[in-house]
Amino acid sequence: MPGTDLDLLIDAAMAAGEIAKRHFREDPEVWDKGGDLGPVTEADLEIDRMLRNELVAARPGYGWLSEETEDNLDRLNRDRVFIVDPIDGTRAFMAGHEHFAHSLAIAEKGEVVTAVVHLPMMDRTYIAAKGAGAMLNGERITAKDSDDVTAAVFLANKANMAPEMWTNGVPPIRRSFRPSLAYRVCLAAEGRYDGMLTLRPTWEWDVAAGDLIAREAGAVVTDRARLATRYNNAQPLLNGLLVAGPKMHAAVMDFGPR
Repeated sequence: MPGTDLDLLIDAAMAAGEIAKRHFREDPEVWDKGGDLGPVTEADLEIDRMLRNELVAARPGYGWLSEETEDNLDRLNRDRVFIVDPIDGTRAFMAGHEHFAHSLAIAEKGEVVTAVVHLPMMDRTYIAAKGAGAMLNGERITAKDSDDVTAAVFLANKANMAPEMWTNGVPPIRRSFRPSLAYRVCLAAEGRYDGMLTLRPTWEWDVAAGDLIAREAGAVVTDRARLATRYNNAQPLLNGLLVAGPKMHAAVMDFGPR
């Protein structure tokens, strides 16, 4: 059994990747979850079962929150909670695109303290533990930081750049996109982009792991109202997310995201 929580998450993420590889581009069975929650594949469900069985068995005192498990509010009574997205970017996975991720985090009293984001088809594994920095495939990563908004490139959905989403005009940033929110946060943490943002309500399991990875890489992470993110909420939704280096974060926030 892995000795540390980080080792435990790394091993579990690698096992998730092996399951995903087996189903990738093999036409897995798909269901619609209804309620505008999108699709789920047999791979999502198999990975979810494996993760729940392995992680909870290894840490029986921890709570459990996953996109693909019916929520049990008993997690609110646990000091430590697993927050998991078995496949972040399910539509990309279904389409045979490589930009999907397994997102695994542990939150302690609302703060993420251990995190892994693994992209099995791209051989990219981001890890972080509170106070120990963030790494990609064993190499330390650092977020960019500039206050030149006009030269910045952010990962964001097109809808986030609509005029009605901003109080003081749309920031003059260029936009790029990846289907996995977890991967978007990690790309900002890695310094390949100046930041990422989403102004829509955001499920905790999509970004919990990336949140810590970005913070440990030197980025500032808040919701769209500049408030610190907290996890394991009764309704596990955040009020959007903005991730960038300190100067860039402040510069974009000056445009007043709504």
